[in-house]
Amino acid sequence: MSQTISKKINHDQVGLRLDKALSLESDIQSRSRAEQLIDLGLVLVNTKRVKSSYQLKEGDLLEYTVPKKSDERELTKSTSTLDILYEDEDLLVINKPSGLVVHPAPGHYENTLVNILISQISNLSMGFGENRPGIVHRIDKETSGILVVAKNDFTHEALSLQFKKKTTRRIYEAVVIGSIKTTEGTIQSYLSRHPIHRKKFSSVLDDQKKVIRSQIQDFDRGKWAVTHFKVIKQLEGLSLLQVQLETGRTHQIRVHLSELGFPIVGDGVYGAQKRTKVLSTPLQKEIQNLGRFLLHAKELGFEHPRTGQWLNFTTPWPLDKIGKLKLTGL
Repeated sequence: MSQTISKKINHDQVGLRLDKALSLESDIQSRSRAEQLIDLGLVLVNTKRVKSSYQLKEGDLLEYTVPKKSDERELTKSTSTLDILYEDEDLLVINKPSGLVVHPAPGHYENTLVNILISQISNLSMGFGENRPGIVHRIDKETSGILVVAKNDFTHEALSLQFKKKTTRRIYEAVVIGSIKTTEGTIQSYLSRHPIHRKKFSSVLDDQKKVIRSQIQDFDRGKWAVTHFKVIKQLEGLSLLQVQLETGRTHQIRVHLSELGFPIVGDGVYGAQKRTKVLSTPLQKEIQNLGRFLLHAKELGFEHPRTGQWLNFTTPWPLDKIGKLKLTGL
């Protein structure tokens, strides 16, 4: 069962960041888990939600709820295999195929990456109340490409910190509908749940219904997202882009490119279906047969948590149906 703890902040804790203070609690023990609780809305200071960076004051009332930990044995194991690019005692780097869901969620409780992982690796690091052992970051079901998985809590926390500090290198390739006139650019905005379609995300608008493009101190209506892109090649009304993430928000690349006017090929959720009609009939038929949208996590670089060595991995577009689409370079 979940447990809620209440305590008054004493003199020794004054001035500590909220996430740091929580990490010192015996039932939390790490800053990444502390941030998990904060992000889940399970931490209150003086009955209000505050940011991880909040500095505690003497007499503050700190309340936090520790949910029951998920049990790996509750997950169904899978006999599917993984395309492993690198593995040691702390982590493994995999090449995820399109169509594979990363972790269990409503409608996808079996045959996910997590189900495969628990069948091959024991004692994976586990977050609070989530069936996501080892998962440091994720990519969408239809996105192919590179993911790193943590085998223990030490590695999980260290890698999570690198992603938070934006010291990792994440390069994607995307095929979008339309010919972009500029050779490169940067898209930035606050992202939040779409006000009407709750399974989608969108950029936050100001009072004049315009996208907010500059950061605002203490803004709480979305998460700041920055996407850099370069045009690699263009062909038949399509563009192949190299996309580098400065932040890693849910659906970030898909939202930003769609709102720029260039939805990713095959991404019906973010407007690709209507735009596909402007393409040639043979190309339209080819896209209809893809069964995925064309986003690929091509490169991932990070510092090994234990050795400090910089590791960098790349993988080409998968040789499946998209091999026919010349724009991917296959």
